[in-house]
Amino acid sequence: MSFEALVFLVVVALAFDFMNGFHDAANSIATIVSTGAMRPQWAIVWAAFFNFIAFLFFGLHVASTVGKGIIDPLIVDHHVVFGALCGAIFWNVVTWYYGIPSSSSHALIGGLAGAAVAKGGVQTLIASGFVKTTAAIVLSPAFGFLFGASLMIMVSWIWVRSTPRRVDRWFNKLQFVSAAFYSLGHGSNDAQKTMGIIWMLLIAAGTAGAQDELPFWVVLACQTAMGLGTLFGGWRIVKTMGMRITKLKPVSGFCASASGAATLFIATGLGVPVSTTHTITGSIVGVGSAQKFSAVRWGVAGNIVWAWIFTIPCSAFVAAVAWWLAQHYL
Repeated sequence: MSFEALVFLVVVALAFDFMNGFHDAANSIATIVSTGAMRPQWAIVWAAFFNFIAFLFFGLHVASTVGKGIIDPLIVDHHVVFGALCGAIFWNVVTWYYGIPSSSSHALIGGLAGAAVAKGGVQTLIASGFVKTTAAIVLSPAFGFLFGASLMIMVSWIWVRSTPRRVDRWFNKLQFVSAAFYSLGHGSNDAQKTMGIIWMLLIAAGTAGAQDELPFWVVLACQTAMGLGTLFGGWRIVKTMGMRITKLKPVSGFCASASGAATLFIATGLGVPVSTTHTITGSIVGVGSAQKFSAVRWGVAGNIVWAWIFTIPCSAFVAAVAWWLAQHYL
């Protein structure tokens, strides 16, 4: 791989990271904006800051899983990485345009799988890492749902004798904390996926060994790209996440963000690249269900689930096509 090709693909990877932050900004701010606790422009800055500093609090387990645990590192070259990034970026653009909160993470995993299989067949997939990641498609929203519903019920019992006005006043403030924690979880789990891609590139180019530590400039570049993407925010998806699934109040917004953050912290600690979109959606649905089953707009939630189902196969198909084109024309 030439130096020019390496630089080009690092830039494309950082562009994906920026788009990830842009696409998933709604995940971090939807609850706090829709409840009126913070103005949108300040919520974006708040989320972007905690996205950026996330690397100070977590290890690099997720980056290691993506960089070495999804596909066989021996088949990675610039064509495979180019295909993977094309598949992920394509799916992000499509879902952003239509305001669908899909998973940037699973689009990237799908892109990696599609490009790798196109080059070397199914045997290029590392079963343990790929199965762990695809299982998280179901488990992350399930945990978000359970944590969200449980926290909502617990908070309701604790504050049962308080007036609605007093509850709103307290949880308006507490939402700042829960949104900050969620943004930390988002920045740690999602930015590390791009770190893993760049790690792949450096190993394939021979500028880093398989046992070497991830260079700090990669960590800093990925966190910066993620933070800037969040700063520019994807407003199309905020409405779906914060208003269309269920009506959020300060207390339910706090419970949704806090339960989503807890799920992301656990996943990041275990090195599982989960979808922040799936996680917060499950948390919001759980919070809504705990209040009243009919409070959730199940039709909207169902449409989101369909997008989740198609994410990996669609991004994998586009990645395979992009890999083929790269083989012949790049």
